[in-house]
Amino acid sequence: MGDTSETPASRGIPERLISATIGLLAEQGPSAIKARTVASASGLSTMVVYSHFGGIPELVRAVADHGFEELGKAFSQVPVTDDAVADLFAMALTCRRVAGENPHLYDLMFGLSTRATYRPLSDADLRFSGRSPAFRKAYAVVAEACARLVGSGRVAQQDPDVVTAQLWSYVHGYITLELAEHFTEFEDPVAQVLLPMGVGFAVGLGDDRERALASHEEGLRSFRSTAGS
Repeated sequence: MGDTSETPASRGIPERLISATIGLLAEQGPSAIKARTVASASGLSTMVVYSHFGGIPELVRAVADHGFEELGKAFSQVPVTDDAVADLFAMALTCRRVAGENPHLYDLMFGLSTRATYRPLSDADLRFSGRSPAFRKAYAVVAEACARLVGSGRVAQQDPDVVTAQLWSYVHGYITLELAEHFTEFEDPVAQVLLPMGVGFAVGLGDDRERALASHEEGLRSFRSTAGS
């Protein structure tokens, strides 16, 4: 039987449950996320799931928050240069990498149902809505880079928050479609789809096309050198 005692060691139990849930998502998908299977995977009792989170919906919400925390850390590791366009494309590629490492977790974080249907809590503080502190912290890193872009003079003066929302939309639209295998006919979907789309986005904001292309290529080189790929 698993350990349900409240000892100093129990302070790590929520993390164990979250880690086990993430592993189950990666290996088996959302259908495996039940109190019994999570408890078994974490080496604890079923009651521990309820005592620490209240139930599976709350655990799933905590897992989504953890996913955004990790995404924020990944964004923060992208080098900040004097080329905000290159930095933003490196962030887009970073987000794509994170999503590809655990597509089911990505679906859960963004409330998608490409591969599954999640049943989150229905209360007004729903964390999948983009209001959670973990999401906001990750999003703020992208917003800061967008503000740097607008402030650099490379694009027309406009609301950085709107630019961030537009960038966020096109990047996650691409990732969602790629994970759903919509780009299998392309030999290199990053080079053939994502990069040109990013260039078009920058040009639409007012950037010079050749300069935008050079920046995106630099962002790709920077990402690959950092990721070791």
